[in-house]
Amino acid sequence: MSKCVQSLGRGAGILLPISSLPSNYGIGTFGREAYQFVDALAEAQQTFWQVLPVGPTSFGDSPYQSFSAFAGNPYFIDLDYLVNEGLITKTDITSKEWGDNPEDISYATIFENRFDVLRTAFANSKHKDTEAYKEFCNNSTYWLDDYSLYMAIKCKFNNDEWSLWDDDIKYREEAALKKYKEELAEDIDFWKFCQFKFFEQWNELKEYANEKGIQIIGDIPLYVSMDSSDVWVHGRLFELDERKNPINVAGVPPDCFSEFGQRWGNPLYDWDAMEKEDFSWWRERMKANANLYDVIRIDHFIGVVRYYRIPSDCPTAVDGAWKKGPGKKLTDAIVESIGEAKIIAEDLGIVVQSVRDLMAETGWPGMKIMQFAFGSNSMNDNLPHTYTNSNMLVYGGTHDNETLVGYFENADEEEIAFACKYLNVESVEEIPDAIIRSAYASTADVAIMQMQDILGLDNSARMNLPSSVGQNWRWRLAPGQFTDEHIDYLRELAETYGRELDKPEIEEEDEEEDTEE
Repeated sequence: MSKCVQSLGRGAGILLPISSLPSNYGIGTFGREAYQFVDALAEAQQTFWQVLPVGPTSFGDSPYQSFSAFAGNPYFIDLDYLVNEGLITKTDITSKEWGDNPEDISYATIFENRFDVLRTAFANSKHKDTEAYKEFCNNSTYWLDDYSLYMAIKCKFNNDEWSLWDDDIKYREEAALKKYKEELAEDIDFWKFCQFKFFEQWNELKEYANEKGIQIIGDIPLYVSMDSSDVWVHGRLFELDERKNPINVAGVPPDCFSEFGQRWGNPLYDWDAMEKEDFSWWRERMKANANLYDVIRIDHFIGVVRYYRIPSDCPTAVDGAWKKGPGKKLTDAIVESIGEAKIIAEDLGIVVQSVRDLMAETGWPGMKIMQFAFGSNSMNDNLPHTYTNSNMLVYGGTHDNETLVGYFENADEEEIAFACKYLNVESVEEIPDAIIRSAYASTADVAIMQMQDILGLDNSARMNLPSSVGQNWRWRLAPGQFTDEHIDYLRELAETYGRELDKPEIEEEDEEEDTEE
């Protein structure tokens, strides 16, 4: 396949997960506040809204550990819209607890109450008679039935992971599949209803954003969760033993940040098996995400070229080894599957030459992180003056990093001194805003900032601390916290550095021909 040439254009955007939007019901949704945020993005002359993965979350609440690589998170279905449709009443909502802190998500509270309300909506719905529902089911045949059956069985088994189910259904014996499809028919329909409403509301929101000139950047993890319908149904495509237990799992090796590395625990793909099926699962996955998003960011892209394999019985990542990934065979399949959507390759970490070569061939942009720029020397490749082309995105930090304020509160004096010198500021307090301005001024096509950094928040607003469980993925934007002052600030930066939605044409001086008299 010939080299793919891709350009995102010069622009800017905000990283804000759907879960972090304000709402009255414990977690962000596709409701009124989402539309108001799109309006604010347009007013701030932003081109992109980046979200985290939107799949249904499991234990730990991480959007990177989902029950499905295709399904949407029912938590994001807006309840007020269901009231307007006559499927539930306000009392159905207000009679439930949703948490008492508008800047925090209580996942346990939402888990206890959200599905009760959604089941009431399902009971009152006539969706099965509509052409829209029939069309949705027809367009989702690859995954919808399997996912809905999986969720219905999971509920029957007290939400246990599928590896703990009875052997007959764990191994998907035909008689067991038939039995559970009949026994759980109504519950299966409920989970289909949730997906119908998720995609119905999401598609309307995305269409509204696109009409305003805002493109949605979605994020997909390279790997999928062991406790997912994907692994349960397509176990042949993963490194599993005869008991359907993982032989090897994913992670990254020890480095200067982690003595024992990171053992993520996701089952690894059997790339030979994937290739024999012409990467059909990946093709379907990417096609589905191309319908969800305008731009797809592939997390841990370096794992496509080479991946770290950890024996499943190793409690840390110390005993792992590097293995060759599918590389161009997979990226070709992705390009053939995504239509007009575009790709971002998250190339953070140890980037070997083979990764650079594949990115050059695909034309996919990578990422730079300004937070990482000041800890070594003046040729750190995250510093804007080292950027050798425009085909990249520059971030202040990502969801896995400290906030800019929090990071520099804890940075050593040498790093702070260099940052102040480079950014031409006098104090550590000025560094976060100066980083944002420097990113906007850079040659990178796109500058993306976390909402927390735009608001100048400390590490109490951090989204995720890798390798920890308990307080992650909980931060929320309070109502009115993103003010007109913030919007004016971003609009000024976008207009000053040529990143606004409606950019003026580049002025070119007419060249006069020299003539001899």
